[in-house]
Amino acid sequence: MSAAVLDRELQRLEGLWADGLSETYRSYLDTVPMHAPDAQSRLALAAALVEVGLRLQGLGGPAAPPAALLMGDLCLARSSRILTDSASKPMQIAFARAVEELSGAAASRVEARPVRELLMHALAAR
Repeated sequence: MSAAVLDRELQRLEGLWADGLSETYRSYLDTVPMHAPDAQSRLALAAALVEVGLRLQGLGGPAAPPAALLMGDLCLARSSRILTDSASKPMQIAFARAVEELSGAAASRVEARPVRELLMHALAAR
């Protein structure tokens, strides 16, 4: 992803980039080489945004403060838009199912598979 495109996607999320979103993005970037080169950075960013968004929302834990909830919502919305523009239908569905599984587990107070495992599986969906 060019610097200009990455900057546009991260508007209003600059603080999160410094607070770990960049490392999360880089870890997902290592898992997407099977995708077209022009889609790799977008898909890695989408996965990173989901992981960080769920963490900000405090999924499965105490309620997050309103500002963190809103930032988490923004991360999830950005990820959804990126996936709509860059991912196949099966991958979009896999991401939705991963979030559903995590949300359902949190609501039921049962342990879910790790978010990164679920999202790496979603990135492999064809």
